[in-house]
Amino acid sequence: MYGTQDVTQWLVNHHSDGVNLQIKELLYYRTKASLLNLSLRRPAQAKLAGGYLAKTKGRGMEFDEARHYQAGDDIRAIDWRVTARTGKTHTKIYREEKERPVFVLADLSSSMHFGTQLLFKSAQVAHLTALIAWAAHKRGDRIGGLVFNQTEHKEFKPFSRQKAVLSLLNGLVKLHNPHDLQANQVPFSDACARLRRLAHPGSLVYVLSDFAHFDDAAQQHLAHLSRHCEVVAYPISDPFEHALPKSKYQQMLNLTDGQNEQQILIGEERIATQYQTEHEQHFNDILNKLKQCRANVVPISCAISLEQQLAKRSSEKNV
Repeated sequence: MYGTQDVTQWLVNHHSDGVNLQIKELLYYRTKASLLNLSLRRPAQAKLAGGYLAKTKGRGMEFDEARHYQAGDDIRAIDWRVTARTGKTHTKIYREEKERPVFVLADLSSSMHFGTQLLFKSAQVAHLTALIAWAAHKRGDRIGGLVFNQTEHKEFKPFSRQKAVLSLLNGLVKLHNPHDLQANQVPFSDACARLRRLAHPGSLVYVLSDFAHFDDAAQQHLAHLSRHCEVVAYPISDPFEHALPKSKYQQMLNLTDGQNEQQILIGEERIATQYQTEHEQHFNDILNKLKQCRANVVPISCAISLEQQLAKRSSEKNV
């Protein structure tokens, strides 16, 4: 957790206010792609042989693009024409017959516009989407996605060029509107159904949401998707959704979702215990349902930076 001064400084450094969204804070993650490992975790099933797309780029038949030379690149692949024109060393990238697209389902609906400490859940979703997109671009994978809020959705077909990343990031900014929360909610299951149609067999699929509306229909869509794709679910939550704030004195806390208002008593042990028990049960139910879909589940808090959370998980795996 962060103190007030730490939060302010973090937001300044990341060009963010924690509530609204601008493209500059998403461009920040271009240099943080190494925080994510997009390597295939689940081997392709034999019955789908030929349907999975390769996870690497190599010296295949079709030229894809020229990018800046990186340590470890084959010097035989240097594009001397582009290097001479730009003054910076570039490498030719060839696309093999098979490749692996990466898809992101980014939930920016009304329940995501909530946060009590660092970021709104919706802002954390955008930050994580940006990190995934830049990591996919660095690996040479195609990146596509489906971004939706309470009123509309936008689909992004998978491409490998930087333009595809920027298109996805601009889509996040456009659909991230915390002030328009009074429209009829687009069912989460509809987004999952669209994702199921978009993601081809062999894709790596990330689902970013608080899963507040994760009903049976949505679960069925994700379960079917995981038969042909590797699915990684990131349940995004805020500390307030797990436990009430601690208080030495009993006091009423006013809550609002932008439309409705209610009060809750904090500083009363019985109420705090009941609240925590009920909400933890709800959260665990979501995790269990996602695991039943054969998804790799990685809970993320919107109260802690992605760098801190992902670095901690990486160090724990290496212990």
